[in-house]
Amino acid sequence: MANWIKYPIRLEGEKVLLLPLEEAHFEELINSSQEEAIWAFMPINGTDKTILLKALNQAISKREKGEQYPFVVFDKVTNKIVGSTSYLKLNYDSKSLEIGWTWYLPKVWGQGYNEECKYLLLKHCFEILKTIRVQIITWDKNLRSRKAVERIGAKFEGILRNAVIRHDGKRNSAYYSIIDEEWNEVKDNLIQLYQKKYNSC
Repeated sequence: MANWIKYPIRLEGEKVLLLPLEEAHFEELINSSQEEAIWAFMPINGTDKTILLKALNQAISKREKGEQYPFVVFDKVTNKIVGSTSYLKLNYDSKSLEIGWTWYLPKVWGQGYNEECKYLLLKHCFEILKTIRVQIITWDKNLRSRKAVERIGAKFEGILRNAVIRHDGKRNSAYYSIIDEEWNEVKDNLIQLYQKKYNSC
């Protein structure tokens, strides 16, 4: 399983470039992500630089163990980091994984960056890794995230009650998934979504 996702991989789109998270990215990530709105629904409060640094180091450690694969999200227009996302819960035997730990700077919200990121990540999943299932999990109260997941074409599977305890208490988790038979339809939808948003900016 440790070799399922090859290191390093580079996923490049029209405006988005996904690169493996490295220690060299830490300073820019920490300094640019101090807005409270970013972390309102995330597992940690990343405005605390010590907490965020610990999480970034853990992500790299888990990549080395083959447990997850964290990325930084570059805006090709500005050549600045505008967020981060990860492949999680890697299961080579079942050809499945999760996309999560996704956050962006508010200045790129609603501008197509998330849709192009999801396109690049899912394309790699279904066309290179040959996954049969990709899941996305979010806090059931995070309506903005849930609408974004539903908009790309992921199917709602249900609510897992009291699924986790986070820094701000216990949470229910909303589960979504995309399976291999659905990829072509989701793919076309994602391309239309991010191109429409890019053209309107």
